[in-house]
Amino acid sequence: MGSSWCCHGGAAAAAAVACWVWLAAVGVEAIGANWGTQASHPLSPDTVVQMLKDNGFDKVKLFDAGEGTMSALRKSGLEVMVGIPNDMLVNMATSMKAANNWVEQNVSSYLNDGVKIRYVAVGNEPFLETYNGSFLQTTFPAIRNIQSALVKAGLGNQVKVTCPLNADVYQSSTSKPSDGDFRTDIHDLMLTIVKFLSESGGAFTVNIYPFISLYSDSNFPVDYAFFEGAASPIVDGSATYTNMFDANYDTLIWALKKNGFGNLPVIIGEIGWPTDGDMNANAQMAQRFNQGFLTHIATGRGTPMRPGPVDAYLFSLIDEDEKSIQPGNFERHWGIFTYDGLPKYQLNLGQSRGLVKAKNVKYLEKKWCVLKPSIGITDPRLSDSISYACSLADCTSLGYKTSCGGLDTRSNISYAFNSYYQKNDQDDVACGFSNLATITGQDPSTGTCRFGIMIEVDSAFSWKLQHVRSSNLLMLLLVLLQLCLSFS
Repeated sequence: MGSSWCCHGGAAAAAAVACWVWLAAVGVEAIGANWGTQASHPLSPDTVVQMLKDNGFDKVKLFDAGEGTMSALRKSGLEVMVGIPNDMLVNMATSMKAANNWVEQNVSSYLNDGVKIRYVAVGNEPFLETYNGSFLQTTFPAIRNIQSALVKAGLGNQVKVTCPLNADVYQSSTSKPSDGDFRTDIHDLMLTIVKFLSESGGAFTVNIYPFISLYSDSNFPVDYAFFEGAASPIVDGSATYTNMFDANYDTLIWALKKNGFGNLPVIIGEIGWPTDGDMNANAQMAQRFNQGFLTHIATGRGTPMRPGPVDAYLFSLIDEDEKSIQPGNFERHWGIFTYDGLPKYQLNLGQSRGLVKAKNVKYLEKKWCVLKPSIGITDPRLSDSISYACSLADCTSLGYKTSCGGLDTRSNISYAFNSYYQKNDQDDVACGFSNLATITGQDPSTGTCRFGIMIEVDSAFSWKLQHVRSSNLLMLLLVLLQLCLSFS
């Protein structure tokens, strides 16, 4: 699962040491990580918090305020940006009482318990063009109400509001950042939000993804996505841009400046590179991009239009196998760690060591579900079985130039079967498939293709499992109560 360094031998070691010293010496702005929980078997919150600390992260960005997640962050010392999902925006926007209650339950109470909350992220990329305007009417009122609730709770100076936005909210009429401005259809709304953030002491949070540009445009220059210099840089007045990040970031700065908010703080809410699910998504390119970005911002020089430290959260910490793949199969593979907390590649975060894996992770038995050797690949039952497995499990590592793209037909089928089997906690019934599959103790993994073994339920934090257990307990109590009443 690892990847190669960009250089080898003594040169690589010297470069790594230099990078560590450099990161430490310049006092680079603390680096954060996005912690998403859309996984069938997420690691326990305590395990993840320890991972964050072991790997030198100083802050974490969340997409909601889950009780288990927030409780694990108590007294961790990690700075927290807690999120309000898009589906809650209408409630926050239309009810001041709902906003007050949310702040009381998810900010005030946890701050009092030692969670270092610094930002509330209201919504997540609510103005994406693919949402067709679903959140245009509710986002700003929700931001305003949450800010009012923070002030009412006496937290107006301690906790700030922000709204993570996709970089598609601004654009340049040319390729030059200096021609940047906010998108025409939301220009006035953006100015309203930016003005409010400025007046309330908040920050503009933006998600920048060079990978998406490469994925969406086959003519996009690959070298421009990275940080080693581009063959055809963009010259904009006295500024020369050799990478997309600087150019995209400064397009935003120009948009802010043109509209009178050139000094508004900016946070990079998400930036990263996936490791699977597409021909340009692999561990080598992810390591190249993420290390390049970290080294780039470690200089402390910032960008031509915004010199100084860059405040950023890597996307993301861990793979999530239940994320929607509507944007692409790569969506489940953004983690710098696998689902079970193993580093996918080396990454220097300013410490004198590489990434540190999750501790005390326990696995199910070493067994896999595979296609029976006696079944021919032309069996008419296979098609439906494969479709069923992949629709309910995760087959995004199968495909052209993916980590499992080199598998033969039989192994492809086995991968699909095993994915479903592991996701269902190695239940024997989950390896039925009309008697087409069998359980084996021989690991079918090959080269870059890993046939995973699921984490033990005690090592995972399954809200579904907790819900089932709670429901069963409630049912048992009701039965006992009924028995008691019948004998009374």
